[in-house]
Amino acid sequence: MALTNSQDRQLRERARAVIPNGMYGHQSVALLPDVYPQFFAKAEGAHLWDVDGNRYLDFMCGYGPNLFGYCHPRIDAAAAAQQKLGDAMTGPGPAMVAFAEKLVSLVTHADWAMFCKNGTDATTMAMMIARQHTGRRKIVVAKGAYHGAAPWCTPNPAGTVAEDRAHLLTCIYNDSESLDAAVREAGDDLAGIFASPFKHDAFADQSLPERAYAMRARELADRTGALLIVDDVRAGLRLARDCSWSTVSVKPDLSCWGKDIANGYPISALLGAEKARSAAGSIYVTGSFWFAAVAMAAGVATLEEIETSDYLEKTVRLGEKLRLGLSSLSKTHDFSIRQTGPAQMPLILFDEDPDYRVGYGWSAEMVKRGIYVHPWHNMFLCAAMTDADIDAALNAADDSFKALRANFSTLAPHPGLAAMLKSRRR
Repeated sequence: MALTNSQDRQLRERARAVIPNGMYGHQSVALLPDVYPQFFAKAEGAHLWDVDGNRYLDFMCGYGPNLFGYCHPRIDAAAAAQQKLGDAMTGPGPAMVAFAEKLVSLVTHADWAMFCKNGTDATTMAMMIARQHTGRRKIVVAKGAYHGAAPWCTPNPAGTVAEDRAHLLTCIYNDSESLDAAVREAGDDLAGIFASPFKHDAFADQSLPERAYAMRARELADRTGALLIVDDVRAGLRLARDCSWSTVSVKPDLSCWGKDIANGYPISALLGAEKARSAAGSIYVTGSFWFAAVAMAAGVATLEEIETSDYLEKTVRLGEKLRLGLSSLSKTHDFSIRQTGPAQMPLILFDEDPDYRVGYGWSAEMVKRGIYVHPWHNMFLCAAMTDADIDAALNAADDSFKALRANFSTLAPHPGLAAMLKSRRR
């Protein structure tokens, strides 16, 4: 389709005058093809409309939070009913207790819950609790893993100092020997081991956790007295109706949650085992909006949908349909693609594409046809999607592969990405 973007361009110009770079953070389109819109006017179900009125089937789902569909009637009704009673009050509403009870009953390793607003809040709290519980300092994380945007974990070190990461040690995901080495390096000062539910690093193929690696992480935590922490902020409730590492039969001591637990209403959570309860009660963490009741009421309604619907089975089935269709279409047009990770959280990268120009070109063609995909970040399916939506995406993919082949000789690397890749190679 022919995209119009005059309203988006005007908003970008106004934003640059009052917001650094006009936009910041993970939703900035600075590293995406020029055709991507920055500003959106509305969202409903599985679709977005940008400020120029262009409609997209959204495979980013707000970078994850849209699990059941934008503006889900029952979840929004629960939030609206609470809004009439109160939201950010001098103390929490009853929904806080109900939400905690639901999460603890759903997640098998959890005996208690704490709430905050962002995934970074939850991961930082987990780090603090691990240190308080053990009286130690060292934290092991996988190289390239994303655990938030605080100074200790941000992927961009601008504005931070070396001391912020002085007690971080790295290992390679799914490499037990590398994990062993990091734990040995920590010695008697190991407080915690962080693990992503699966390897979902940007710009790299995804991989599911190997059970031997997950079991080794549990064994090392038990042997040293450190806490095992699963950062389920991105994948929680998308892989299982439990902590994602339940798929490899491993229970962490702490798990971090966000995005999906209230279908996009702003809340995150830290869940923990009984042995970490005292440490959790000892740290001081808070926020003016952390205990607001509207998001918690939405969370209760969301977890009821988790318990009673076939959302998980549906998103897996639709994801597998999309994956099979794209595999066939890419071969038809003589492209070699890699589709990695869970089918309901797909990542699509092109072979022999070191500067991502081919992936960028294909993604731009998809956006032109009303299908919002991402060239280097994992994507998401939501329960509001239908077979007709997947059919529409595959039809657009067919046309996009065809256009990509026709324009192949004109493809060029994205200037911002090229600069970033160059700096990484130094």
